[in-house]
Amino acid sequence: MAIAELRDALGLLSRKPYLWIPGIVCGVLASVLWLIFNSSGAFFTSRLLIISGLAVLLFTTGMLWSIRNESGDVRTLLEGGVKYYFRVLLPVLVIIFVVMLVFILIVITLTMAGITPDPVLMASVSVGIMIPSIILSFFCDTAAVFEDRGVFDAIRRSIELVGSRLQEVIAFLVVCAVIIFGVLFTLMIFWEAALYDRLEPLSHYTEAQIQAFTPDQLLALIGPGGMWITAAVLFIACLILVPVLFAYKACFFRYLARNGVPIRQMTGEFDSKGRWYKY
Repeated sequence: MAIAELRDALGLLSRKPYLWIPGIVCGVLASVLWLIFNSSGAFFTSRLLIISGLAVLLFTTGMLWSIRNESGDVRTLLEGGVKYYFRVLLPVLVIIFVVMLVFILIVITLTMAGITPDPVLMASVSVGIMIPSIILSFFCDTAAVFEDRGVFDAIRRSIELVGSRLQEVIAFLVVCAVIIFGVLFTLMIFWEAALYDRLEPLSHYTEAQIQAFTPDQLLALIGPGGMWITAAVLFIACLILVPVLFAYKACFFRYLARNGVPIRQMTGEFDSKGRWYKY
């Protein structure tokens, strides 16, 4: 069933060209950040990365709103992004906070038990916390937009849908991984072909030289021209992946919402003063 939703997503993108705008914005910002990173370093770039992520969120939220309505244009995309911006942002911040809190509590527990947290252990703990958290809360943004849900209700809805249709969600994530790998692998081939003359000396390196090769040496090897080519590749990757993956996510959520856990309606009654009592 995950493939059917992918076809629906590609159909939406072909019929509504404005849905590519989030990809264009993300691609431009990714390219600019890459160039700034190479000219100013990681300190300044890390600050701009947060601002860029918040800007991209506006457009991806508007994209979900447009897909929900199955109509619109650039103006309505921006209006939807503004309208639901904090409904999408706040659940993400809550999830990040909870993951960090759990991680800190685990570190404190290990320290009190006399276990020294080494990098390998911490990496394993981080992966063990983040992967389930990401999977369970993956559809909280779509739940917030498609079903007008609040912060915790959107997270709960995502957990319910994922828990009830886990196999189909895993299939969806596998398809997403295949799409990402296919696009990045294809672009990597074009990148290597465009920089073949600059990268050709690497073929004569010994195994020890390759192991000692650093990213800074690679940047020096490809030169300024290679940095601009890399920026163009980043732009194309974001231009393709962001619209396709978000449209696919929206279509798959609609399928889950129709066939997954039903929305639970509270039963109860109002008293004489208009107060609601649920059963």
